[in-house]
Amino acid sequence: MQKILEVQNLSKRFGEFTAVDDVDFYVEEGGFFSILGPSGCGKTTLLRMISGFIPEDEGEIVIRGESMKGIPPEKRPVNIVFQSLALFPMMNVYENVAFGLKRMGLDKGEIRSRVTEMLGRVGLEGFESKKVTELSGGQRQRVAIARSLVMKPSILLLDEPLGALDRKLREHMKVELKLLQKEIGTTFIYITHDQSEALVMSDKVAVMNQGRFEQIDTPKNLYKNPKTSFVAGFVGESNRLEVRREGESLISPSGWRIRKPGLMHEAKLLFMRPEAIVIDPPESMQDIERFPVTVETILFDGSNTKVSARTPEGEELLVSLPQNARYDRLKEGDRVEAGIHPDDLKVYEE
Repeated sequence: MQKILEVQNLSKRFGEFTAVDDVDFYVEEGGFFSILGPSGCGKTTLLRMISGFIPEDEGEIVIRGESMKGIPPEKRPVNIVFQSLALFPMMNVYENVAFGLKRMGLDKGEIRSRVTEMLGRVGLEGFESKKVTELSGGQRQRVAIARSLVMKPSILLLDEPLGALDRKLREHMKVELKLLQKEIGTTFIYITHDQSEALVMSDKVAVMNQGRFEQIDTPKNLYKNPKTSFVAGFVGESNRLEVRREGESLISPSGWRIRKPGLMHEAKLLFMRPEAIVIDPPESMQDIERFPVTVETILFDGSNTKVSARTPEGEELLVSLPQNARYDRLKEGDRVEAGIHPDDLKVYEE
């Protein structure tokens, strides 16, 4: 795949505060690349640097092999969709999508052709005369994307575009956006603090923390093989324990001991995914660590059942149960055996 964007050793400071700290990455053409991180980590600053609204202090941004240094936002081959969408309420759908083309001075025939085609591609054919105030949240979202894509940018930048939507619509729009991006083929760079959005939609995800990228990987690898304790704790649910290494065992401050054969480095933090812990593991499961727990709370939300359990040493563990009838009789206060494979124990030095 050809690289459409290269960000080379990019930094940005505001006084004594470093918002973006020596960030280096590339995005392949036609990809869906997400930048995931907590509020204040620098992801929006990075997006605005790519779009040209904020100048870099060091480093370089290259799009299609051309340096963007000194090139203003309106002359960069990118467009941006904000969380607020920034649609014009006094205009109808057609006028909103055509706005940028009119400013370019294109003739009416080409404007109509491009707007009609784009509205069809985002599923809004027949909506041309509707006011944006008459649309649903998802429809307004698609108008904002159509208005950006009709300008034929090389890259579409999306800054938390689903943040203002309610949960049900947000879940629907995650799928819609991914399907739309695959159909149109434009490169998407997506900013979010919501791990579910990043994991569901992206080809690659960069996890950002305090101005730096902790890991760039596929969603599956980020979840299965987090390289740092920050990624392990930020992406997905995890049980986090402070530990120390003693031979082939990890020991918590309360004295809970669990084996991790082959561990060579010192250990300070242990992470376990809730779904990696098995309640009442069958005898056929080999090479797992078994330990007793007491069920404290059973949490059911329709699609998932989770158990809050406690070891005899006092360690609290969250366990995610598969939808399996053999767990139906599990109740609070039950003392059961739990197990986890040592490979599912993620250990970090800091």
